[in-house]
Amino acid sequence: MPDIDEITITETETDTDLDTPWNVIVFNDPVNLMSFVTMVFRRVFGYSDEKAGKHMLEVHQLGQSVLWTGAREKAEMYVQQLQSYQLLTSMQKAD
Repeated sequence: MPDIDEITITETETDTDLDTPWNVIVFNDPVNLMSFVTMVFRRVFGYSDEKAGKHMLEVHQLGQSVLWTGAREKAEMYVQQLQSYQLLTSMQKAD
C-alpha cells in the first residue's frame, strides 16, 4: 500500500465572525450631485426622502455616513450596489 500523507485544513473564519454586524459606509466625493446621492439611497435601501436626505447631508457635511448595519453577505451586496452607482463605499465591522 502506498504511503499517503494526511492533510489537515483549518478554517480561519469562525461562526462568530460571520455573525458580527457590518456597517455599510458611503464617503463624500466631489463628483456626484447631492440629488443623485439621495436618489441612490432611496433606490437601494428604499429609504424615504427624509431619511435619504439625512444620510446625504451627513455624507456632505461630515464626510461619511453609516447607511446600514447587519449581516456580512447583505452588507457586501449593498456595497456592490452602491459602487455600481459610482459612490465611494466600503464596509467595516460594527463596534
